[in-house]
Amino acid sequence: MRIHIRKERPAAWAERRKEIKHVWTVPFVAFEWMWEWIAYALSNWTFLEVLDYLETFSVLVAVIFYFSESGDRIKQRHYQAWQVVNTSQGKGGSGGRIDALQELNADRVPLVGVDVSGAFLQGVRLEKARLLRANFSSADVREGKFPSADFSNANLHSANLRRGDLEQVSFHGADLDDCDLTGADLAGADLTDATLVDADLTNADLRGVHWEHIAGIRNANIFGVKNAPQGFLEWAMRHGALQQDTRTREPG
Repeated sequence: MRIHIRKERPAAWAERRKEIKHVWTVPFVAFEWMWEWIAYALSNWTFLEVLDYLETFSVLVAVIFYFSESGDRIKQRHYQAWQVVNTSQGKGGSGGRIDALQELNADRVPLVGVDVSGAFLQGVRLEKARLLRANFSSADVREGKFPSADFSNANLHSANLRRGDLEQVSFHGADLDDCDLTGADLAGADLTDATLVDADLTNADLRGVHWEHIAGIRNANIFGVKNAPQGFLEWAMRHGALQQDTRTREPG
């Protein structure tokens, strides 16, 4: 807001003329004196003062509307993010889905049932995401960050989760068949009722993993697993798991 200050009345020209010492400066002083009178007249015009107040009021109104409509802007942002995710269903590549999913998750929007099958989502960050019944089948999510996410009953069949951060993730009832978990951090993950048939767990970190009620692990490769809980390796081998060094194959 501009502070409206009323100016003092300028001296009459006769008085101002007496103060001029050099004749050649008369035109310049006269020009300045004329603008002093204009400024004086405008500073005492109440209409302009009212305009100043209206300008301040309009800014206040704009601020109020901005905050009152913040909820609508958030909804619009979420709607656009879901559009990106849904219109790319069944397509390869990212299609902007990494940013869209991360934005939704950052706003704590549940991603229950989201379908990103076959998508390229390498390095996606979805900490504590609610991904129950999500479809990540054949998706490439290498080096993805999912600490404390919930993948309960999700479809991760043939997904590439190499070197992923899956610490404290719930895979309760999830389909992890043929899933590539090479070098993944599964510390504290819950594999209750999950299936890991044909999965590759080479060099995966199994520190504190909940494995006692895994539904199936036949032909899963457990070569070089780290920090395996007591009894896990023996149980896995009895139920058809394998220990094969596959380091000579092409990297994923």
